[in-house]
Amino acid sequence: MTTSPESEHPIKSFGYAARDTSGSLSPLTFSRRITGEKDVRLKVLYCGICHSDLHFVKIDWGITKYPVVPGHEIVGVVTEVGSKVEKFKVGDNVGVGYLVGSCRSCESCAIDYEQYCPKQITTYGSTNFDGTQTQGGYSDHIVADEHFVLRWPENLQLDSGAPLLCAGITTYSPLRYFGLDKPGTKVGVVGLGGLGHVAVKMAKAFGAEVTVFSTSAAKKKEAIEGLKADHFIISKDEQQMQAARGTLDGIIDSVSAHHPIAPLLSALKPHGKLVVLGIPDKPFEVAAFSLIGGRKLVAGSNIGGLKETQEMLDFAAEHGVTADIEKIPIDYVNTAMERLLKSDVRYRFVIDVANSIKAE
Repeated sequence: MTTSPESEHPIKSFGYAARDTSGSLSPLTFSRRITGEKDVRLKVLYCGICHSDLHFVKIDWGITKYPVVPGHEIVGVVTEVGSKVEKFKVGDNVGVGYLVGSCRSCESCAIDYEQYCPKQITTYGSTNFDGTQTQGGYSDHIVADEHFVLRWPENLQLDSGAPLLCAGITTYSPLRYFGLDKPGTKVGVVGLGGLGHVAVKMAKAFGAEVTVFSTSAAKKKEAIEGLKADHFIISKDEQQMQAARGTLDGIIDSVSAHHPIAPLLSALKPHGKLVVLGIPDKPFEVAAFSLIGGRKLVAGSNIGGLKETQEMLDFAAEHGVTADIEKIPIDYVNTAMERLLKSDVRYRFVIDVANSIKAE
């Protein structure tokens, strides 16, 4: 017999869930497990809205099981710890990102790349070790193994820092891995949305010279004056793109809409790297010679492991990097999703969970 989300665990929880392919979110009473010996339970203070939340609730990727409570950019305060927890105590501010579990024994886990573990457990919509579905941060509290809980730096804002748990690590990790983190490195950022604006901030914090590529001339002022990018190129302008040929060490491509990448590859120096973060719905077209001619690389990247995510949070706190956010109450979430679909946000929504969620 199937157990309902409300009764499968002993501890009652309350959140907003999608129940069908419409993606509309509404109040849901469900349940969470008791605090295990290595578990940390936290009251959710803030939770960012990631574009992947929108894809997931609408079953765009074909893997959603309803009901599902989204949210993997979670900042909270510890309310209970298990008897063998070593890193946290009640009252600590903490974060929970994209992952809440992995096998902890495979080759990837052994080198702190839990994001590549074949048995990874995501914060929502995933099957937990006990066979129940994980539920995310659009809720009053959450419980996770301490390995997957992050220490929150004292001088990092709680609300505007929340999106760093996804957008922050998704941009920080490739900048580090592909050697684009050195002062004076010439870095391009394609797209100035939720991911792109954080990529600009991270690259600038590393000391890079940053060029923003956008199809919208209206974003130039925000890129240059607001985010302190060094250059702005309208990617549809052939003359501007021609002038940029061979000037960049690497490009972070954050755009999920289908777009040509040949002009971006032309903007790279020899040995340059084009790192794809967005997920367009059509394959890229790449001519072999555009890679061979300059030993250029097209790569992808997706979040980071727990060690690197903690490193990113500490770096962000040291350099004052946060997301530009619009803070909302949880009953505004459906409107926020509609606006997100139209890119009508500068640049991330963050739900003020603690001050707006009320159990029914």
